Amino acid sequence: MMLWLKKITKIWTSAAAIAAIFCLGTVGAAHAQEPLKFNYGVPKADYYIVYVAKDLGLFQKHGLEPNFFFFTTGAPLLAGLKSKSLDVFTTGLASAFALGQDIPVKLLFWSLDDAPGEGLVVSAKSGIASYKDLAKAKAIGVPSGTCAQVALGLMARKAGVKYSDLKTVNIAPALYANAFASGSIDAGVTWAPYPQALAESGHKIVNYDSDYDGICPVLTGARTEFLKQHPDVGLKLVQITAEARATIEKNPQLAVDALVKYLSVTPTVAKATYDRLCCSRHPTFAQQVDPGSPYSLVSGSGGLVDKLHTATQILADVGSIPAPLAKEAIAAAIDASYVRQFVEAQKK
Repeated sequence: MMLWLKKITKIWTSAAAIAAIFCLGTVGAAHAQEPLKFNYGVPKADYYIVYVAKDLGLFQKHGLEPNFFFFTTGAPLLAGLKSKSLDVFTTGLASAFALGQDIPVKLLFWSLDDAPGEGLVVSAKSGIASYKDLAKAKAIGVPSGTCAQVALGLMARKAGVKYSDLKTVNIAPALYANAFASGSIDAGVTWAPYPQALAESGHKIVNYDSDYDGICPVLTGARTEFLKQHPDVGLKLVQITAEARATIEKNPQLAVDALVKYLSVTPTVAKATYDRLCCSRHPTFAQQVDPGSPYSLVSGSGGLVDKLHTATQILADVGSIPAPLAKEAIAAAIDASYVRQFVEAQKK
């Protein structure tokens, strides 16, 4: 009888152990962190940090699984934010248009400063040596409502010329080469990689942004509602961007290859684009939480607030938008908390 009891007790004990292991495994599987799926909108531009982060699987490494939507312009991106089809975005002045349309979004950090890649390109026969000669241009290519139009407005201001006196053509930068070839334009203002590609074709870049203090912030942001539902996403996006930047600094060829892949440009144009935008021109996260920095997210009147206000002021002056954004509205849309968390963590 005792022997039978010992055997049955042993069986029960073994069964309980197996059951416990099974239950623990089930609980563990149930609580395993599933990657967060969301929709990420990006215009097809020179945003090599996003491309490299995507190709290296850095989003998945941080528990995110974005479904990327690449757009030719910012207009469909805005429509996606308005319809709540997109959750996260990286874009240029489309972020300002989102605020102007009262789309509830938060601007989280600078991904790039695209202004260094902007330029005034002219045909060899134009007789234009710099932006000071803009009045001589027969026709200037400039896409409406973009960083390029802001750049042309800044050039006109500095040259003492009325924007309304310039002969402009609202044309997409991808069409500049044909427009130059046909003589439809003899000058054009655009962002990378288009100036570099046009230069490769024999046209001249006569000015870069440093000559006229260009403005073209590339920002990463998200819908306010999405951030409330997933409060850890903001910090993860900062961490992913920081890791992508650090990896690119060690191996710049990653950025060059990404530009070739995503924008279908030559390796020469891709390298020229990267060289214009990279390295010391990247707004650091420390600069973004410095009130005195030109890239500041935390200054109520300077930094990003001032840049977006000035850009929209120019767009309003030239008739592309009805009114500039108020500085208070811009400041209210910026959420620097995630960059602050990241910078503080780096100090430890």
